[in-house]
Amino acid sequence: MKVLANDGISKSGILALEKGGFEVITTKVAQEQVANFVNENNVSVVLVRSATKVRKDIIDACPGLKIIGRGGVGMDNIDVDYAKSKGIHVINTPASSSESVAELVFAHLFSGVRFLHDSNRNMPLEGDTNFEGLKKAYANGIELRGKTLGVVGIGRIGQATAKMALGLGMKVIAADMFIPQVDVKVDFFDGQSITTTIVSQTLESLFKEADFITLHVPAQDGYIIGEKELAIMKDGVGIVNCARGGVIDEVALVKALDSGKVLFAGLDVFENEPTPEMTILMNHKISMTPHIGAATGEAQDRIGTELASQIISILG
Repeated sequence: MKVLANDGISKSGILALEKGGFEVITTKVAQEQVANFVNENNVSVVLVRSATKVRKDIIDACPGLKIIGRGGVGMDNIDVDYAKSKGIHVINTPASSSESVAELVFAHLFSGVRFLHDSNRNMPLEGDTNFEGLKKAYANGIELRGKTLGVVGIGRIGQATAKMALGLGMKVIAADMFIPQVDVKVDFFDGQSITTTIVSQTLESLFKEADFITLHVPAQDGYIIGEKELAIMKDGVGIVNCARGGVIDEVALVKALDSGKVLFAGLDVFENEPTPEMTILMNHKISMTPHIGAATGEAQDRIGTELASQIISILG
């Protein structure tokens, strides 16, 4: 049987699938050609990340499709319920990229509190002529230790982020309408660990209390953070979104950054991908990455082998 990994798959995933008797195709097929390619090549499994969409049109056009797999957590680029109604298995890898995303959250947090994103732009331009001026501009750094991190969505990735925050000595609070409380276990290199219980609170109280806010929620119909929510936050708050574009009102965010209400933002995802707004791209108070939360070698290895394992167990 043939597997089309249209958005790529790790070498370990390919080897695991080939060992299970599958032929893996890693040709990148254009969105509008996916259905034709699947049918012409008798593909049984289509694997995607966030780029390729598997909607009703492809599902209807491909009667031989047995599995749709998403390398990662969010399934908003797949018509999941419709696929299942047609007898197609839909799989994903919710646990594989948690640590990678959590580490990126802290990359943005560290960048924000020490102005690294802006400093890295300006040092090559002015480092030799305005060293003292830049030193003064970036002299008001903030320590994360002792501050309060508000985690919106305390699922797998939220918990992984909370663990890192606890290891840094931060206070962690959370808001999650589906998880009233969770025990978070922080493991250390020598086998020791600590466990702490995080109890969900209201979004409003989290926004008022947090020094820094990180979002870990699926795609939404509306904004989680807009003008009203920004207004009740602490002055000088830092906001990170490595979850989904469209959960923050970017117009309101830029306004809050310009006024100083928000000290910095860290964005891995954007309302308009793959063409973020220029007002976002040019803002020196925003640390930005191009939707790479799960893009580490370790995470891609885990994703590939987990997808392979699920496919083999279903079709093997």
